[in-house]
Amino acid sequence: MADTPLGNPAVVGLAGFGTTTLLLQFHNLGLCGTGVVFCCALAFGGFAQLLAGLQEFKAGNNFGYSAFSSYGAFWIALALIFMVLDFQGAKDTWIGAHLKIGAGDLGWFLVAYTVYTAVLWVGSFAIHTAMVFTFTTLILGFIGLDLEILAGMSSIKTLVALDLILCALGAFYMMAHVIFLQVFGRDVLPVGKPWVKKEAPASLRGAVPAK
Repeated sequence: MADTPLGNPAVVGLAGFGTTTLLLQFHNLGLCGTGVVFCCALAFGGFAQLLAGLQEFKAGNNFGYSAFSSYGAFWIALALIFMVLDFQGAKDTWIGAHLKIGAGDLGWFLVAYTVYTAVLWVGSFAIHTAMVFTFTTLILGFIGLDLEILAGMSSIKTLVALDLILCALGAFYMMAHVIFLQVFGRDVLPVGKPWVKKEAPASLRGAVPAK
């Protein structure tokens, strides 16, 4: 059992992230309703990504553990926010009476994730070019959403949606890279080299070993 090969959890995490991000942008472009986004956010973007994050934890990958778990939680939280917004003002319901979301609250939720994404964006420079591309488009998308919601810049909605579609495609590309590498036995879709070299190996828990 100890020698049984394990799958790479990134293929599920990236698929969940990419698919749900893509669906939300289809909604933002007026191509689909919120129902399918809500369901996918809970099941694929949320639950499946959380599972992938837990598997990355077992593999000792802090970047993947943090990213998949945190963005999985993001999609679950966003789905719940949609649900609470739908209950706003509803009579004889606990949600409608006690859980209030103001006009700018969603914007500040996104700002918090923008700050978090900035940390992973910096970390992506030590992984590979495809990761840098995906996180660059992601942080630009978050900044765009912040401006759209908090500053009322509705004119950039389409531009932000197109940027995040590129982000979703970047996630799909990395997923395909991992899958094709195994099934074809060669690097069909190269992801590029790290932009920043690692100085020294560090502990998974954050302490750099003494030299």
